[in-house]
Amino acid sequence: MFRSSLERGKGGAKAARMARLAVVSAFLFAPFAAMADEVTGTTNRNIGPVTKQPIPRFVSLKPSDTPMREGPSKDHRIRWIFKREGLPVEVIAEHEQWRRVRDSESTEGWVYFGRLSNRRTVIVLAGKDRPERDLFARESETSAIIARLQPGVIANVESCSTDWCEVTVEGFKGFVKKNAIWGVYPEEQVK
Repeated sequence: MFRSSLERGKGGAKAARMARLAVVSAFLFAPFAAMADEVTGTTNRNIGPVTKQPIPRFVSLKPSDTPMREGPSKDHRIRWIFKREGLPVEVIAEHEQWRRVRDSESTEGWVYFGRLSNRRTVIVLAGKDRPERDLFARESETSAIIARLQPGVIANVESCSTDWCEVTVEGFKGFVKKNAIWGVYPEEQVK
């Protein structure tokens, strides 16, 4: 509670001025803090300021030849051009019509939102003992092996449970362990 200026004395008056200055500064700089959150995607709520969707989240690329830029506009230099349609990427920030994405190799940059799809896909990771990964008939490593998937293969996600994802790839449909793919979170369940 604030005391009157007579009760405060010299030290109290200075503290009151500092408190008023802090309040005024908060109002003046709040819009700039919000803009910084929008560009970096660092908000306490983990919700995108533009789409109101979760940040981070996985999406996929619509067309091939998708440019990844250094910043969120066409004025920024192209860092990379994605050549694979359906490639999963992780949205880690939003700014107006641009999304900051990260690929499976941790390359980051900005992509125009129209080049992204909410279609869920995953990319097969190389195994430790052998590079290919097994596609099983059921959510069990003792079930029949339908196919062996090479690293880098892109599969469409049908659903995911705690440890497994049901995927379709090149005419095959089956289950793959989550630790064998990139494009879903370990705790995520997709329906």
